[in-house]
Amino acid sequence: MAIEFERKILKNGLRVVLAPMKNTQAVTLLVLVAVGSRHEEERVGGVSHFLEHLFFKGTKSRPRPGQVHKDLDKIGAEHNAFTSKEVTGFWVKTSLKDFDTGLDIVSDILLEPIFKQEEINRERGVILQELNMYEDIPQQKVWDVLYELMYGGQSNGRPIGGTAESVGNIKRFDILKHKNFNYIAQNTVVVAAGGFDPAEMFVKIKNSFGKTKKGIAEKRKREKDYQKLSRVKFVGKGTEQSHIALGIRACDMFSEKRFALSVLSTILGGNASSRLFTEIREKRGLAYYVGSSLGLQTDSGILAVKAGISNENLQKGVEKIFDVLALLKKRGVSKKELADAKSFIRGQIILGFETSDEVADFYGEQEIFKQKIEQPEDYLKKIEKVGQNDILKVASDIIRSGNMNVAIIGADEDAEKKEVFFKKLFAKL
Repeated sequence: MAIEFERKILKNGLRVVLAPMKNTQAVTLLVLVAVGSRHEEERVGGVSHFLEHLFFKGTKSRPRPGQVHKDLDKIGAEHNAFTSKEVTGFWVKTSLKDFDTGLDIVSDILLEPIFKQEEINRERGVILQELNMYEDIPQQKVWDVLYELMYGGQSNGRPIGGTAESVGNIKRFDILKHKNFNYIAQNTVVVAAGGFDPAEMFVKIKNSFGKTKKGIAEKRKREKDYQKLSRVKFVGKGTEQSHIALGIRACDMFSEKRFALSVLSTILGGNASSRLFTEIREKRGLAYYVGSSLGLQTDSGILAVKAGISNENLQKGVEKIFDVLALLKKRGVSKKELADAKSFIRGQIILGFETSDEVADFYGEQEIFKQKIEQPEDYLKKIEKVGQNDILKVASDIIRSGNMNVAIIGADEDAEKKEVFFKKLFAKL
């Protein structure tokens, strides 16, 4: 399963990772920049996301609105961009024959953007509509509520896209400042995965991205990540369901605990045979969606549980979620559950390595955050070493009364009664 990869550094400090794959004519180019919403001033919250949009709105050689997308559509490319708490990414997936065009376009938008004022004004309206859209999708909005609950006024607690007020504050000067300060070679990783010759690919990337300007990457500040009491926040909305996001403070992405946590999360709610899915959906029919996942950052992390439960069954469903957590903490997991979870994780990684975009993500994420790359087999060896006692220990460490955070968007009922209800649940852990 291992794919031979090459890691090189250009003279300007930009890092390049090449992962050639056999038996495919597809190539994915992924560019990651180590800047996200956590690295913004509150006054211009959402500027990373705003900038991500604007890169597609015209370059010196493609100045007309829509020209970038048209040129990508001509070659049948898949493409997109994203902004997260700690990284912004741009990717294009093309045939090997058309890769040069994809590479030219991605390097063009990142190195030669023009940021016309009229495009900034127009895209501001688009982003405000995007923010409004998420307000109408409670199963997504609830995660903003959860992070605000957990981190308060710190940057990690603010929404990635910003607010209507902060997006309205962003000027062209702010955009240029953010771009010039963060989009430097030392902050950037370029990954190529797919059917290509690595020597030829390196020359192409060097010629395209060798012009990326040098700079000194800012040392990121750690944020406070502790609490003494569990927290609950309700947002009233006229929905048929209550959407729940439960965040349990865990570890950061560098901790050795992450391997046991990954197995734990899989058993708890990572697939259709997990404990939460079985107990909440299959046995009781209380939810359509329910599950768990890990959200690990450079200096903090959460084990997250999500569910959508009808308003009338909210207490019953939440009680069962806490019962599942309490049992996991008290008794751990069986040998069979442990073996099945490890097998599931292995299968998912093997399937992911069938596609160039998943391979690019795997190597790119490690390089941008850790500046060290391990093969999937190395990761799986550490997963295989996880024992029942490791699961029990990490569950006991994090599943406790003062470590729980619950955000709910749902029917506007008596919040005080709900808080009393949750305090009783927290006390049981």
